[in-house]
Amino acid sequence: MKQINQYIHDVFTKQDDVLDNVVRSIEEHGMRQISVPAASGKLLTLLVSISGSKNILEIGALGGYSGICLARGFGPDGRLTSLELEQSYAELAQRNLANAGFGDQVRYLTGPALESLERLIDSHERFDFFFIDADKENYENYLAACIKLAQPGAVIAADNALAGGTVADPDAELKGHTEVMKAFNKTVANHPQLESLLVPIGDGITVSRVKT
Repeated sequence: MKQINQYIHDVFTKQDDVLDNVVRSIEEHGMRQISVPAASGKLLTLLVSISGSKNILEIGALGGYSGICLARGFGPDGRLTSLELEQSYAELAQRNLANAGFGDQVRYLTGPALESLERLIDSHERFDFFFIDADKENYENYLAACIKLAQPGAVIAADNALAGGTVADPDAELKGHTEVMKAFNKTVANHPQLESLLVPIGDGITVSRVKT
């Protein structure tokens, strides 16, 4: 899997100073380097662009790497709402999005994501694209909330679906969220409101379309 991902990275991604600066800023702030890899970020940009999405909800901002990738897909009329538990992370992500030219197109809601999602549901907001990349134990709860917030035909993408490859290898040493992600993948695959597929790029991204 590492060899395949390296090949994809070498052939399909290029030097990106903006995203490299995000990576450096995350390191400088002592945060974990757990942003999506470059190829996964490019996939997010393509998915947003191909789907024509203009109103995106991101669960898990970290330093803004994936937020920039998402925003690159929606053009000058798009809007990104990003949920982040840590205020300092949201502030760093805001600065990085502003430096990338998207400062006026993004808003950050801080605190527990499930609480922010409930407020969005209560205010009847709707989104046409979702990206889930936060605490794995709540993925199914996040998915349920996203479906409530989804416009017909909306796309829901979720990262780390492969859990380092352990979901597909019965002999692998289990990671902390292996079983959680196996259960999530089954939920996504069999959900009556979704059409889904797992794309084995990076650590795996499930891509779902909310049925109309």
